[in-house]
Amino acid sequence: MAEREQNSRIRFEDVELKQLPDSRCSSRVVLAWHRGEQFVGTAEGVTSEIGMLRCAAEATARALEAAVDNRIKLELLGITTIKAFDAVIVVVSLASRFSEHSQRIVGSSVIDGDPARAAARAVLSATNRLLGSNLIYLR
Repeated sequence: MAEREQNSRIRFEDVELKQLPDSRCSSRVVLAWHRGEQFVGTAEGVTSEIGMLRCAAEATARALEAAVDNRIKLELLGITTIKAFDAVIVVVSLASRFSEHSQRIVGSSVIDGDPARAAARAVLSATNRLLGSNLIYLR
């Protein structure tokens, strides 16, 4: 059981998205890892359909960076929605930098009622293979 706990992945806990004055928005994302550790990321952006998705995705990237003590940097390159297979899907593109190594990663998630939640899950989808098995070594 201890080995299984050690290899557990970061889990999505919560996303909060608020509209601010002056056509701005803010987002707060909470991620959890084993033993009750929580990592929070925040971001602000422009209030628009894509702007609010971007805000949630940025907050997720900041929470992931906190989870690995900022040893990996994530930059949100783009976010969009597409309609495919009778569903609306959020797609994110990120640049990840670890030491001198950088790579572009892509993730997606179906919008199933909460667009901010889907944006957060798309970022987690993109970083799943990058962080999944390496998380123990990055902490």
